[in-house]
Amino acid sequence: MLKTINFLLIVLILIFFYTIFKYYTSNKNLKLINFKRKNINQIIDNKTLNLPTLKNDTNDVIEFNNSLSNKTDKNKSRSFWDLLKTTK
Repeated sequence: MLKTINFLLIVLILIFFYTIFKYYTSNKNLKLINFKRKNINQIIDNKTLNLPTLKNDTNDVIEFNNSLSNKTDKNKSRSFWDLLKTTK
């Protein structure tokens, strides 16, 4: 019983891959792919023709916060390499 189920599954998988291969190598599909590759600029122009333009509402959305310079101590040195030094 188990061997027949395995055999059927293998046959189904082979049929599946065969139909996929047959579709992608068909003349209809190859012609369609070549048509789209040749006319990609025209297709993009047709799709972007009716796109709406949005109003710019991003004025003064981001404000620069300069509080870092107020909070840091001016006497402390800031160096990445100092962090890697080992203390004894």
